[in-house]
Amino acid sequence: MNPEKDFAPLTPNIVRALNDKLYEKRKVAALEIEKLVREFVAQNNTVQIKHVIQTLSQEFALSQHPHSRKGGLIGLAACSIALGKDSGLYLKELIEPVLTCFNDADSRLRYYACEALYNIVKVARGAVLPHFNVLFDGLSKLAADPDPNVKSGSELLDRLLKDIVTESNKFDLVGFIPLLRERIYSNNQYARQFIISWILVLESVPDINLLDYLPEILDGLFQILGDNGKEIRKMCEVVLGEFLKEIKKNPSSVKFAEMANILVIHCQTTDDLIQLTAMCWMREFIQLAGRVMLPYSSGILTAVLPCLAYDDRKKSIKEVANVCNQSLMKLVTPEDDEPDEPKPVVQKQAGPNPDDSLAKQEGTASGGPDGSCDSSFSSGISVFTPASTERAPVTLHLDGIVQVLSCHLSNMAIGMMTRIAVLKWLYHLYIKTPRKMFRHTDSLFPTLLQTLSDESDEVILKDLEVLAEIASSPAGQMDDPGPLDGPDLRVSHSELQVPTPGRAGLLKTPGTKGLECSPSTPTMNSYFYKFMINLLKRFSSERKLLEVRGGFIIRQLCLLLNAENIFHSMADILLREEDLKFASTMVHTLNTILLTSTELFQLRNQLKDLKTPESQNLFCCLYRSWCHNPVTTVSLCFLTQNYRHAYDLIQKFGDLEVTVDFLTEVDKLVQLIECPIFTYLRLQLLDVKNNPYLIKALYGLLMLLPQSSAFQLLSHRLQCVPNPELLQTGDSAKAAPTSQKADSPSIDYAELLQHFERVQKKHLEVRHQRSGRGDHLDRRVVL
Repeated sequence: MNPEKDFAPLTPNIVRALNDKLYEKRKVAALEIEKLVREFVAQNNTVQIKHVIQTLSQEFALSQHPHSRKGGLIGLAACSIALGKDSGLYLKELIEPVLTCFNDADSRLRYYACEALYNIVKVARGAVLPHFNVLFDGLSKLAADPDPNVKSGSELLDRLLKDIVTESNKFDLVGFIPLLRERIYSNNQYARQFIISWILVLESVPDINLLDYLPEILDGLFQILGDNGKEIRKMCEVVLGEFLKEIKKNPSSVKFAEMANILVIHCQTTDDLIQLTAMCWMREFIQLAGRVMLPYSSGILTAVLPCLAYDDRKKSIKEVANVCNQSLMKLVTPEDDEPDEPKPVVQKQAGPNPDDSLAKQEGTASGGPDGSCDSSFSSGISVFTPASTERAPVTLHLDGIVQVLSCHLSNMAIGMMTRIAVLKWLYHLYIKTPRKMFRHTDSLFPTLLQTLSDESDEVILKDLEVLAEIASSPAGQMDDPGPLDGPDLRVSHSELQVPTPGRAGLLKTPGTKGLECSPSTPTMNSYFYKFMINLLKRFSSERKLLEVRGGFIIRQLCLLLNAENIFHSMADILLREEDLKFASTMVHTLNTILLTSTELFQLRNQLKDLKTPESQNLFCCLYRSWCHNPVTTVSLCFLTQNYRHAYDLIQKFGDLEVTVDFLTEVDKLVQLIECPIFTYLRLQLLDVKNNPYLIKALYGLLMLLPQSSAFQLLSHRLQCVPNPELLQTGDSAKAAPTSQKADSPSIDYAELLQHFERVQKKHLEVRHQRSGRGDHLDRRVVL
């Protein structure tokens, strides 16, 4: 510093003392400056006051010499003390050079700067509030200072500034929020602690409504919640807890929509505390905001659904996620099925444009542009549009929701409970919004069919409920059910039309095709037949599914839908099946279910008597497909008490290729005759006179069997028949009156027998073709 330079009104002694390396001498100089400024104040000499402050700032506080800077800082503090209440007029000039010293490399100088600013703020009090942002910015840097003395000094200044803000009602929150939003993303733990402490203070001031600006700092708060320091995490938990209490008290003033996507992002983090806290917030938002949250449903589901599969280690998160899921589901009502007529929300607020928000959401939370379920997110937060005070329409956007549900359902690695929740959502949507949901049915169908291979029975049950609802909902009725999956079944579109009641009828109509008797009950729609075709196709391509779960699936469908329709439609489709081996296997499976399942009790009773045209029509339909398997055809005749026709069929067995599989099925039929299902048949053996063809048919089975346990079983049964000599009456037996149940005059049995012969001939040709190619294992039995 040039000693010859004029620093008036500062005396040379003051200048020398300010530049001295000893603190005590600089302090004496400060007292002299304070005395000098008081005189200028008394004289109202503002020019000289400004000149003193400018000199201390430019020539000392901003000097290159460290001792000069220290002297300038203590001198500026002395000026402020001397000015007293008038210091507010010179705050900008007093504060700026001090704040510059906050960045000094010398920790002692940073400490003196903090001390000087403390004295300036203490004198000015509320007058410093217009300069709050620059003070806060400087303090936020000192909060992370590595020197403990500097940090201690900054804490004193920080407490003083908090007291001033708390006492004042002139705090400029609007001007402060941008700075807070910027600083809240600091990664330094001390800076974070500083930020959290200020938010707590501002939240406690009655005249400051920080809740209005919560969307701008909420993401930052959740970032801080993941800090490694326990104390910081605890402080952040307290802040978030206070905000949530405030939200519950004043839900009408909360900008729920603007914070929805922020919560969606943090509900998917790997940090348990952040995820649990965000999920708790989401639960409250859904319950408090109601339908305002509907436009964000796809993002919410993306976040919530995976949590439902958590184990006991994350039990709390799982439980809260389940509440979120249930609450969100309740928001969907039948009114959402009305096209292009959005309903107004109850709350007097509006969030961002639902379409824009959903588009963002699907691009991040719900998946990428390729439709994949990528649950990763960028660190940035979307900019929300300001909330409006007018009521806004809320529309349920099913496209995004269905995409998320389908994505989770097709992901085989996802947990069972999540898959069940997805299926419950789909079922709920088909119940509440069937017209809108049926637009997505073609895309959902393959995934729902694939889910039938799931390892969990509970998942399969829920899946079947959804498929049954699709197949039976009136909203699914259409003229053309759409293209089928694959050409294997060779069924044309015209054959898939739901038949009208007038088309039903196979009775005494030789040559009538099986599809003529398609089910026509009003509970089925156009998707029902498509479902049956695709289900059988899946059984055909995945034989293990048929073997392990086929019976279970069909029985459940019979409970969920009309059992007659299930069997009727499957029989129709199998009549056109070109894979004869599969047709035989499938018919055997259906026959076993028909004869043994408690779910089919009513259908068995309907077929047992064949009293009505409907039951006779069903018998004819089943018979034509059952012909793919000779033994099941006989068992169907036993069930329907068509004993004479059963005898005629067994007579034809002599022309068939008797294989091990064939004899095994005869063996199983004998075992079945001994079961409770055929109790009525065994009792009819007592009436030899009216049931000769029943006895002949059973003897025919006996003659087919080798000397096995089944042979012995049936032989012992027939030995119990009274008056066996009546079997040898020859022509008299033919003239004996027969039961009306055994031979319904309304059915053309000759035509059915011809159909049986044609089908068996076709099976024989196919077997011979396979044998000629060398890929058929000859399992014939030489008797």
